[in-house]
Amino acid sequence: MFDPKMFDNPALGGMMAGLQQQMQAAQASAAATTVVGEAGGGLVKVHATGGLQVTRVEIAEAAGDDLEMLEDLITAATNDALRQAQAVSSQGMAGMLGGMGLPPGMLPPGFGG
Repeated sequence: MFDPKMFDNPALGGMMAGLQQQMQAAQASAAATTVVGEAGGGLVKVHATGGLQVTRVEIAEAAGDDLEMLEDLITAATNDALRQAQAVSSQGMAGMLGGMGLPPGMLPPGFGG
């Protein structure tokens, strides 16, 4: 049965502050993590942070002069890097949310459980 008094608990404020700190720590950890997406067998590499910021693009000389192919490789490498970065971010959040003791099925999609 629902008891509205359970939300008046001073401990709830402390729990929320702790969750906010954990979330900020998870975001900072993700932002400090760098992943590298590749395409064309390593001809194009894109470096990105867990904060979803592309920080560097490398194109090997062997990639040649075919601009259309280079555009495709850059797009593929960027998407690969951003998928990896999103996974890093999701793992950090899943760890934080998993520690909350939520019942099965209560975690958002992509956060485990």
